[in-house]
Amino acid sequence: MSNHSSDTWSADLYSKYEAERNRPIYDLLNRIQTNAIKIAADVGCGPGNSTELLKQKFPDAKIIGMDSSANMIEAARKRLPEVQFDIADVATWENKGLFDVILSNAVLQWVPDHATILPALLNRLNPGGTLAIQVPDNFAEPTHRLMRHVAANGPWAEKLTAAPKRLDRQSPDWYFSLLHDKVESVDIWRTTYFHPIKTGAAGIVEMVKSTGLRPYLDVLEAGEQQDFLEEYQQQIAKEYPAQADGTVLLPYPRLFIVAMR
Repeated sequence: MSNHSSDTWSADLYSKYEAERNRPIYDLLNRIQTNAIKIAADVGCGPGNSTELLKQKFPDAKIIGMDSSANMIEAARKRLPEVQFDIADVATWENKGLFDVILSNAVLQWVPDHATILPALLNRLNPGGTLAIQVPDNFAEPTHRLMRHVAANGPWAEKLTAAPKRLDRQSPDWYFSLLHDKVESVDIWRTTYFHPIKTGAAGIVEMVKSTGLRPYLDVLEAGEQQDFLEEYQQQIAKEYPAQADGTVLLPYPRLFIVAMR
């Protein structure tokens, strides 16, 4: 889930919207066709919510989780003390074992060079194994478009120019072309979830504060962070009208890839 060298991820903040974040994990795991799962890895495991669902899906398998954030790994170890969790970067992960399933949930949007990393992950699979990937597909959605707009048009613009940012995904055609001659099957689909956010624009800001907004906020001082968030929330309120009770229905598209060796 996280993949930054400077560890400012917050497991507590990330877990506030765990039910919403877990929905695509259930859908991803349900499309895995590999039988006789003996060992599985959760690459970018975050605070262990995806690892827990992986363990529930394959209760007899040995599960290994890894994440680049020490804060996330600490939370994951508390959540699942019986599971092995390692602090590691997906781009340089040195575990030498082979796996029947590798789960990568909401991490690859932070990692460049998918042309190298995805084949490397495939090479970690046993024959018949599955690489199961989910990435948020909201780079062009108002939530993320407005992050970039506010960052580029405030007094902090120069400071944020060099801030590390999440990456847009490649096209489904690109991923299919990369993978299809290396595996037995590739399944790619896109789902848009509609999350009712009862606290409206403020709730949307809270939800993305632990993910997409984090690289921007990390660069700013406390006062600048507050000003940035206030401006961002005002812009969000314009784009996402609330229901009569204040609830906002937030569209959240996600891209899924399941490749079986």
